[in-house]
Amino acid sequence: MSKLFNAYCRVYQKALYVGSFFLDWSKPELIKGAGAVKQLPEAIKAKGLSKVLVVTDKGLMSLKLLDSLFEALGNTGIDYVVFDGVQPNPTIDNIEDAVELYLENGCEGIVAFGGGSPMDCAKACGARIARPDKSVPQMRGLLKVNKKLPPLFAVPTTAGTGSETTIAAVVSNPITHEKNAINDHKLIPKVAVLDPELTVGLPKHITSTTGMDALTHAVEAYIGKSNTFETKKCAQKATKLIFDNLYTAYEDGKDLDARMNMLEASFYAGVAFTRAYVGYVHSIAHNLGGHYGIPHGLANAVILPYVLDYYGSTIYRKLAKLADIAGLDTMGMNKEQKAKLFISEIRAMNEKMGIPSKFEQIKEEDIPVIVERALMEANPLYPVPRIMDKKDCEAVIRQLMA
Repeated sequence: MSKLFNAYCRVYQKALYVGSFFLDWSKPELIKGAGAVKQLPEAIKAKGLSKVLVVTDKGLMSLKLLDSLFEALGNTGIDYVVFDGVQPNPTIDNIEDAVELYLENGCEGIVAFGGGSPMDCAKACGARIARPDKSVPQMRGLLKVNKKLPPLFAVPTTAGTGSETTIAAVVSNPITHEKNAINDHKLIPKVAVLDPELTVGLPKHITSTTGMDALTHAVEAYIGKSNTFETKKCAQKATKLIFDNLYTAYEDGKDLDARMNMLEASFYAGVAFTRAYVGYVHSIAHNLGGHYGIPHGLANAVILPYVLDYYGSTIYRKLAKLADIAGLDTMGMNKEQKAKLFISEIRAMNEKMGIPSKFEQIKEEDIPVIVERALMEANPLYPVPRIMDKKDCEAVIRQLMA
């Protein structure tokens, strides 16, 4: 990569970092604790709303996970319409169907209920309602919405995406296999509900991969070059909570303390990366997801240690700090040794929870397009420790092939 392009990326990132201090980073109002979802209707009513669109998926509906919310909405006198057609990696058509239902029924706000896919769908739906003049692809990128959304309420049922506090929504284009990442402060929900009871029934593989997704958010934010005092502290809190609680939640899904701690970890990691950004783990993961339908949390979990290896000495100091915060046995180690121990512990966590170390789906002929799209997403936006060129990115992707 040319020194000129490298310098351009750094100037671009520095300008965004300085500009970020003039933006509104208001966090959502938090309602948390066991059974907290029953308190949400009162928060909706307090904002003067009488009818909402609930965005979720058929799996959660079949599990009757929304029943307590529906009952509480009824008791509070709030009408609701349900859009349960969200697909994994929601598509542009998904978004348009939700928008149509919202408008047809005269809704005034949106409740996102579920994992990352319902959250992304609800946010993009809100963005399309706010900007009927713009398609999803036209809002791709940074600050392309820039208009007030209908009030958005987020109820995560996984502890991973952190979408309940982020500026991001990702929408797939099934025709081009691209993922459209929309990033705008208007997408930050007004209220977030952290209710551990909603996560106790998660399958083990969802608990593990969403938990590693949250760790990826925390780590990529922390090692990047656009941190603030708050983002660093939030990333550190999230890392500590994940190392202390993820395996417990994985082994004993009914442990409400571990489940609550993982929800808070996901929230803190979301606060960290929504301002400090992510990096190449995400840009590669998004494009593997777009090409092969690989779930985002799984993709992040597998890719994370390989990208950390690529960064090398540029992140030793920061990873050494995280190793200490995570409570790893670093006695007598220097920074490089601590950093490498942290990376090896990520690999060990993956293995312990049955997460693979490679992808069988990657095809040789797809690599050039994946590389091009991953770098298009990441450069110059993401303030990564070390900037990749095509050769670097291809080498990492080849390491991921089974």
